[in-house]
Amino acid sequence: MRLLLDTDALLWLLAGDPRLGAQARQEVEAAAELVVSAASLWEIAIKVSIGKLAALPGLPAVLAEAGVRRLGIEEEHLRRLESLPWHHRDPFDRLLIAQAQAEALTVLTADPAFGDYAVPARDARR
Repeated sequence: MRLLLDTDALLWLLAGDPRLGAQARQEVEAAAELVVSAASLWEIAIKVSIGKLAALPGLPAVLAEAGVRRLGIEEEHLRRLESLPWHHRDPFDRLLIAQAQAEALTVLTADPAFGDYAVPARDARR
């Protein structure tokens, strides 16, 4: 399975947070590929800048050392984003959904709104 980690799943994984469930941890360990979107890194940077999250120095290096692929925002992702129905209002999550569709990725997320879209998703809390 090729897993796209949403922002919360990524943060929980990095912190060893118990909100990332045992089954989700097994799926991360067994994944053929782990992917993190530039959108998640952007969201983290915004949260750090407004004081909602402590700085994560060296995050890109940590991801690279762990073999996590960073996914940029491509033209096809934007085309899919334009045509997504508005079930979900969060702009970062909407982009993750479009990227998962375009790249045939399964999203690891705790957000039930991902289930409203034609994208495979796994519950990060399980």
